[in-house]
Amino acid sequence: MNLSVQLAPKNRHGLLLANPVMTASGTFGYGTEYSHLFDIQRLGAIVCKGTTLEPREGNPQPRLAEVDSGLLNAIGLQNIGVAVLIREKAPIWAGWQVPVIVNIAVETVADYAKLATRLDGVAGVRAIEVNISCPNINAGCVEFGADPESAARVTAAVRAATSLPLLVKLTPNTADIASVARAVAQAGADAISLINTLKGMAIDIKKRKPTLGNITGGLSGPAIKPVALAMVYEVAGAVEVPVVGCGGIATASDALEFIMAGASAVQVGTASLVSPRAPLDVLEGIESFMAKEGITDIKELIGIAHSE
Repeated sequence: MNLSVQLAPKNRHGLLLANPVMTASGTFGYGTEYSHLFDIQRLGAIVCKGTTLEPREGNPQPRLAEVDSGLLNAIGLQNIGVAVLIREKAPIWAGWQVPVIVNIAVETVADYAKLATRLDGVAGVRAIEVNISCPNINAGCVEFGADPESAARVTAAVRAATSLPLLVKLTPNTADIASVARAVAQAGADAISLINTLKGMAIDIKKRKPTLGNITGGLSGPAIKPVALAMVYEVAGAVEVPVVGCGGIATASDALEFIMAGASAVQVGTASLVSPRAPLDVLEGIESFMAKEGITDIKELIGIAHSE
């Protein structure tokens, strides 16, 4: 049974995954936090939490709020900064079989390029995921991702700064996701991941004020799956680069829907906060489905829902 997928077929380094199950940025730390819970080397790839040039403390508490069928988060890109990541995390990743992708998120085009330059050639960093879609910081990210021109500008700057495989993560908070996807593909993205969280909020009626310290946050989990699935289907039909599906994936059935919609790989996010073993459960479920259905290669399923 062949589950391998290539996410950067035109990049000289390539990004070959042993299987299509990845973790989503911000939900799996740096991978090291989960390595004692299950064999993370069995996963297709790990995407580390969003990384900035300097360490960030993140948004004021509270940062998380459970809502019907999902989760609101306003972490605000709390992270250790790129220097500590290179010094402390990358040497660990260099010894892993599973490839690690570094998610980057900053506030200017120049800083995206600077951050990509810092990561270029670092042992243990196999690819970069450009976050132009974070809805819970005050500047940058989501503004870049909502417009094809600005999204392309960021992508081109990062592409010029690194030879690493480049994924660009798109926001659902835009009027035309296909146009943004085509723009970043033309600007040099090796693959496109989508979707990031939807902007949302909750109000504590007893305290009579917003539940989150940041007022609004990103909605993730099962509630956004139909939106994510529709956007993955649309983008997969609009671009020629691989697509990575993300948004509400908690089971193998969820993942298979995204794969059939055209995703070459999937990212498990919020489900990992409920059950740390969720990504492995998804992988094993895909394997069971393929065995039962007599499918020998995952590529037989990618985009099959588009077939007439």
